[in-house]
Amino acid sequence: MKNFPDFMRNPKNAIESKFKNHGVDGYVFDGADGSQMIFWICEINGTSEKHVHEYDEYMIVVSGQYNIIFKDKKVKIKAGEEYFIPKGIHHAGEFIKGTRTIHAFGGKRAERK
Repeated sequence: MKNFPDFMRNPKNAIESKFKNHGVDGYVFDGADGSQMIFWICEINGTSEKHVHEYDEYMIVVSGQYNIIFKDKKVKIKAGEEYFIPKGIHHAGEFIKGTRTIHAFGGKRAERK
């Protein structure tokens, strides 16, 4: 597959436009416990700025490659690979055009448009 199915990209679940401005589309689904799952589609090469969450984060790369950057370490995650980031860990990211990822967050990460 080259994209997520239409139901996963429903405009009603699109994330606020600040992410789109960085060349990334995102679609969010909320859990009853306050957790979120987000499907990210990277339309260009780009980065996510250094940040930290007060909740755990799990991700899997569906296609392309995503690099997680810690203070002194870069972890390359390729299609089919997954990664877990415990809460409180500062991290940033790099992605290439065409990368698609699925992230599960133990808390609220994003708002809809």
